[in-house]
Amino acid sequence: MASSDSPVPSDLPTPLRIGTRGSDLALWQARHIRDRLAELGARAEIEIIKTRGDIIDDVPFSKLEGKGFFTKELEDAQLDGRVDLAVHSMKDLSTVQPDGLKIAALVGREDPRELLLIHPDSLDHDRSAAGDLFPLRDGARFGTSAARRQAQLKHLRPDLEIDDLRGNVPTRVRKLREKRYDAILLANAGVLRLELDLSDLWTRPLEVDAFVPAPAQGMLAIQCRDEHPLADFLSRLHSPDAGRLVAAERDLLEKLDGGCQLPFGVNISAAGDAFRLECFWQDKEALAQPLRFTLDGDDPTALAEQAHARIFAIDREGA
Repeated sequence: MASSDSPVPSDLPTPLRIGTRGSDLALWQARHIRDRLAELGARAEIEIIKTRGDIIDDVPFSKLEGKGFFTKELEDAQLDGRVDLAVHSMKDLSTVQPDGLKIAALVGREDPRELLLIHPDSLDHDRSAAGDLFPLRDGARFGTSAARRQAQLKHLRPDLEIDDLRGNVPTRVRKLREKRYDAILLANAGVLRLELDLSDLWTRPLEVDAFVPAPAQGMLAIQCRDEHPLADFLSRLHSPDAGRLVAAERDLLEKLDGGCQLPFGVNISAAGDAFRLECFWQDKEALAQPLRFTLDGDDPTALAEQAHARIFAIDREGA
């Protein structure tokens, strides 16, 4: 990563216009990148752009057609010159970039774990004392719209009633507090970034070997037009070590032709001098039993290739 002493190219737009969604978390992410750019000597301002996923917030993901629910409008704004770059949660981005755009940098991966939140009235104290992963009464109502979360919950706690839950992070927490659900799951990265006070709720981060998160969960992506010097300048913010692991996770997602509606989770982490891959996969029609496995090795890319071979073999058997 280049130092802040490197000169800012004279032909960069001034100020740089950062496109972002308007949620609390999206604004935190955009402000974080704005501040990082300031450290490099570049002034930036934030432009809020509404996406289809923000406007249609009462329909389950499974009933929405197409892809890019939270990204397309931001990408269009870059391509037509209304903004110079966009900041995304990396897990929201398609693995295939639109013509004319690229990922210039992967920045600052936060805790990739899932965070379990339970309304205190819904906590099963006996199960909690016994160390159960989901200490909820039989038949408790669990809120999530993510296919990955739903599939793992059905596998781990088939008795739970799973209902769709949409909305930004504070909205989901509010719905839990209103007892519209007994429990929900959030990406722990978003909770940490927003510094939310959850002291009135029962919470537990779920280790990745117990509940597998989404590919690239916790990582920020800076997207821009595929041109110089803008892309080169933004690449100064790239996090190479975390970016290498996320790139391997995303490569596996692309090989599986997956998106947010694929019941698939993967996390690659450093384990001493080696790496560990945790994976959960199920076919979209849930015709086969879920596949859950751990792989260890010396190279993240090789682990992703091994994981793909294993999933592909099972997928062909199911077909």
